[in-house]
Amino acid sequence: MLPGISTEQLRSRLNRMVADGMLTRKRYREVPPRVDYELTERARELMPVLGALARWGYDWAWSEPRPGEAIDVAAIFRLAPGMLEPSGPEHTVELVLSDRDVAYAITVSPERVDVAERRAPNADAHVSGPSAAWVAALSPAQDRGGLELRGNGTLASRVLDGLAADGQGSANHSHDVAVA
Repeated sequence: MLPGISTEQLRSRLNRMVADGMLTRKRYREVPPRVDYELTERARELMPVLGALARWGYDWAWSEPRPGEAIDVAAIFRLAPGMLEPSGPEHTVELVLSDRDVAYAITVSPERVDVAERRAPNADAHVSGPSAAWVAALSPAQDRGGLELRGNGTLASRVLDGLAADGQGSANHSHDVAVA
């Protein structure tokens, strides 16, 4: 997901993050070989900081995308643990980038918020749309007309509200959204 990074650079950075206690590494004995990396608890403690940086970007740097500008909507999804507050009972919302055939499962529980790049067929709510519709939905205007919703609409709206720019700029400092 990092444009321009070589395989060796990526491997080196991931190995360094494992050595620094930020990631765990699990290698599967498959052909072709597969390796999974997961955040450690130490790294998870950074999520509120990353969420705050994302909010700062929304408040101070959001603008309409320029023609040809690529927006990595999945990067916003991956920040869910820093942008949503844990709450109960546990529930999952599946977010799908339909033009990229990529899905993210966001699970909110009383203890934590987790995000995984995977399908969640048994999720409580499913929201899908092409990247352009997601950009519109997460923008300050929060135009969700291009997204398709199935399941618990209230739950989906709460997750989307937590991930979206609020359109109120720096006047709103209470951005974390509890999803109950």
